Amino acid sequence: MSRFKVPDGMGANRRKFLQTGMVAGAVGLLGGSLSAFGDDQQEGGGSVTKSDIAILRFLNALEQIEADLWIQYSELGGTQDNEVSGAAGGNPLYTAALTILDGDMAQYVHDNTDDEISHAAFLKAYLESKGAEAVDLSPFATIPGSTATGSTGKHRLTNLTELTIDTSFWSRYRSITNPDFDPGAPFVQAVPTLNVGKHTAIPRSDDDTAGSSISNNLPGSISTHLQAIAFTAGFHFAFIEEGGTSLYPTLAQKVTNLEVLRVLLSIGPSETMHFQTWQDKAGNALPLTDVDPITGATVTFTDLTQAQGETDPESLSGDTLQSNLIMPEPTHFLNKNLPPVAIIRPTSTKNGGAVASLQSFVDDGLFIGQKNPEFLQKMFTLAAEADAARRQL
Repeated sequence: MSRFKVPDGMGANRRKFLQTGMVAGAVGLLGGSLSAFGDDQQEGGGSVTKSDIAILRFLNALEQIEADLWIQYSELGGTQDNEVSGAAGGNPLYTAALTILDGDMAQYVHDNTDDEISHAAFLKAYLESKGAEAVDLSPFATIPGSTATGSTGKHRLTNLTELTIDTSFWSRYRSITNPDFDPGAPFVQAVPTLNVGKHTAIPRSDDDTAGSSISNNLPGSISTHLQAIAFTAGFHFAFIEEGGTSLYPTLAQKVTNLEVLRVLLSIGPSETMHFQTWQDKAGNALPLTDVDPITGATVTFTDLTQAQGETDPESLSGDTLQSNLIMPEPTHFLNKNLPPVAIIRPTSTKNGGAVASLQSFVDDGLFIGQKNPEFLQKMFTLAAEADAARRQL
C-alpha cells in the first residue's frame, strides 16, 4: 500500500479558497480520485481532503476489528437471530453467566454488535461514495476461533482467549485528573489481575462450560471458572468501547470537510453510549478467584460496590473505584485557571489518537495468533496516516 504525504502550507482563507473554485478532489491512497459533492456541497463544506480520507480509512479498518470481536461475543452470548450472528444457537451456559452481571446482557451484546457492524459498513460505503478505496481486512481473518457450542467456528481477525486487559479506564473517569492535562497521574486498575497474564473472555471449548447448568439458582449453578470468563468479558466490553469514546473526538479535531466531521461526531457518541453501559454492568461482578487451566493466569474480582468512593477533597491518587460512579468526574482541562469540567478524556493524539488506540488493542492481546506480519504493518500505516492528518483552513 502506498503512503501519501500530508499537505502543508494550507493556511489560505477557507472562504477565499472555496470562492475561487479551487476545490479539487483529493487523490485516494491507491490513486483513485474523489468525487465532487452533489446537491449538499455547501453543507459538506468543500472537498474531502487526503487527511479526511486517511481518518476515514483508519476508522473503517478499526470498526471491522471491533465488528469481528463483537460478532464472536454475540454468537456465544447475544440474543440469537439472523440480524447479527446467523443464529448459530448461542451458548446458553455462557449467556447465563453473563446474566449474572445484568439480566439484559444478551440483548445489549446483540445490539452493540449490530452497531459496530453498521459502523464498518457505513464507513466503507461512504468512502466508496467519494471515490476513495475502503479497507478490506477479510484476508487477515486467520486466527482460529472458539469451538464451544454456539460458535460458527470461523477464523477471526481477533483473539478473545489470551487477553491482558487494562482496566485503568475505570479510575480515570472516576478521578479529578486527566491524562492529557496531568501527565503521570496515577490511575489504578479496577481488576489488577486482568492486567497480568492471559485471560479468556469467551469459552474456548465446551471444557470451559463444564460443570455449569441452567437453573433458577444463579449464580450457584454456574462454575467459578465460567463466571470468571463472563466477568472478564464484562470488563473487556468496557475497555473496547472506551477506546472509541476517545478516538472519535481526537480525530474529529483533524477533519476539514464538514460532512466528514458530521460523520465522526455522529458515530463517536454511540461508542460513548456503549462504554457507559458496559462499565455499569461490569461493576456487578461478584467476588471470586479463578486460575485458568490452560494459561495458568489467576484472576481475582472484588466487590466494587464497596470500593473506595469520592473523597473531600477529591483524591489525586486515581483510587476511586466505587462501581456506581459511572458519570465522568469533572477534571482538569486546557488550563489550570479554568474550573474542572466533565469531559471525554483523553482527546489528544498522543494519548487517544489512532496509533495509541491501535497499540492498546495490540497490548490487549487481540491479535495474538495473527501470523501475517502485513496485518499490523497495514494497520499501523493507516493509524500513522490518520494521526498525521491536519485540518485545512
